[in-house]
Amino acid sequence: MSRPRFDEWRIELHGRRVVYRSAGSGPPVVLIHGMLNSSSHWREVALNLAREHTVIAPDLIGHGDSAAPRGDYSLGAHAASIRDLLAALGIDRASIVGHSLGGGVAMQFFYQFPQRTARLALVSSGGLGHDVSPVLRSAALPGMSGLLSLVIQRRLTGALRDTGQRLGRRGVGLGIHLQALARALRPLENADARHAFLQTLRAVIDIHGQRVSATDRLYLLESMPTLIVWGERDNTIPPLHGRRAQQAAPGSQLRTLPGVAHFPHLEDPDALAQALREFIAATPPAMLDDADWGAILTRRSAPRRVGGVAA
Repeated sequence: MSRPRFDEWRIELHGRRVVYRSAGSGPPVVLIHGMLNSSSHWREVALNLAREHTVIAPDLIGHGDSAAPRGDYSLGAHAASIRDLLAALGIDRASIVGHSLGGGVAMQFFYQFPQRTARLALVSSGGLGHDVSPVLRSAALPGMSGLLSLVIQRRLTGALRDTGQRLGRRGVGLGIHLQALARALRPLENADARHAFLQTLRAVIDIHGQRVSATDRLYLLESMPTLIVWGERDNTIPPLHGRRAQQAAPGSQLRTLPGVAHFPHLEDPDALAQALREFIAATPPAMLDDADWGAILTRRSAPRRVGGVAA
């Protein structure tokens, strides 16, 4: 049997270019990339899942080859863009997988569109605690746009790519990271892409750490099959966030990947794909509607009369 293709597609949404990649057929799975990543970084995981699933991996607005307009780069805006893409493709409900920033987008997608979410998988996810690497905190500083314009040049990204390829051929793990970094930095050669990156970054991170947290709403996952995956060597977002989230999210599962840092889909795509396939095979899809959502909220947020008897 020939290997599935991971084809690139383009679509216009609200007059703006959105790029996504797709593979396979079957129950749909959406793969949402993280900061300075794109849909192409999911390639090996997507091709593995495509044996049994229709895999859709979008380039978030301002990332990869999607348009980088001046506008809203909040988690909610990214989630709404994915909803619109899936609607345009005729996909009503899907298993949603998000890495790092994409994990925050995936949780926001579930929160805004629970009836469109079949399962949720969070991979080294943002939005589950305050801590984040000093590099990302520093990138949120004022003046970073000017610095990036000076630093990010084609000669630099080309050198990173070539060095990564040489190390990769020698079997040195750092080669994978350098090639990923080169692919991630390439779009930042464009001023609009740099602006979009900084807008996205500052929506979720400041000099003190992560600004956005979903920890107060993890109880909402009680009726949503949820998998949390973390690399045991992650120094970008600590694995402790994953352990705490698993304890706070009723019925969720936690898988840790030994020897893996912050990019499981690049460092050990086979192990990540296997974890996702086993999770999907073992859990029935959620079928939430407005009444179910209301029942979950009411159990935690029942109204109480304030003051005396109403006139």
